[in-house]
Amino acid sequence: MARPVLVIASGNHHKIQEMEAMLASLDLLVIPQPEGLEVEETGSTFAENARLKAETVARITGRWALADDSGLAVDALGGAPGVYSARYAKGDEQRMARLLRELGDTPYRSAALISAVALADPSGSTVLEAEGICRGEILRQPVKAPGYGYNRLLHVREAGCTLAEMPPHQLEKLGSRAKALRTLASDLPRALGLNGNSRPFSG
Repeated sequence: MARPVLVIASGNHHKIQEMEAMLASLDLLVIPQPEGLEVEETGSTFAENARLKAETVARITGRWALADDSGLAVDALGGAPGVYSARYAKGDEQRMARLLRELGDTPYRSAALISAVALADPSGSTVLEAEGICRGEILRQPVKAPGYGYNRLLHVREAGCTLAEMPPHQLEKLGSRAKALRTLASDLPRALGLNGNSRPFSG
């Protein structure tokens, strides 16, 4: 029997690789969304945007689709940049620079990386959704480590390092996207018609 196909509803190759690794223990064929496809994020919450992306990609491809919408909420900025995290500036460096400029010298630097995930069936209806939160503090400058988004700025006290510096096993425990997917762990295999003993993060 052919393995079920799951489309990751994203054009961000970092996000696709991360989600694919987290789903590796499931007997799935995980593929990216069609090249060139862009879904406008018009929702006012992370959950709305995740549903919008999952449902749109599912309808277009006629396959199961898993989407994520993530962003950084900084307490001292009233929750900004929030759902506009990816649109805060043109690139990662510019986004981090703007964030640091707006935070200034305030000692109140608590923030949370929030991820909402949604699974849509081939007809384009959301059947599962969850949210994960990773709390930390914004550093005064990014660490010199490979990373994307705001991962080089968010220091997680529990890990003693930024998200960008976490090894994969730690990211799967503390990362917001991993927490959201873990919430779906028991329901995802059932929804996709997989073996009941198969679940993410089983390794």
